[in-house]
Amino acid sequence: MLLAAAAEAAHSSSNFDPFDIFMILFTILSVFALIRAVQHKNKFAAGFSGLVLAVFLIIDLIMVLNWMNLLDNLLTAVGLA
Repeated sequence: MLLAAAAEAAHSSSNFDPFDIFMILFTILSVFALIRAVQHKNKFAAGFSGLVLAVFLIIDLIMVLNWMNLLDNLLTAVGLA
């Protein structure tokens, strides 16, 4: 009985991982990199920074959906789970 209660409490808790803070910081850093690349008119750096920012924004979206326990529902709706 005690183990079942502990398992339910662990499942209902937040899916926050301390590494998520670094993901958000890297996203903010990539925004600054894109701004600087555009200011210096460096097309290659702007394109690369834009790609990095797009990837990190997608990862952040997935991360936030996981925090709110909505990721499983989304994966099921898409047919990936």
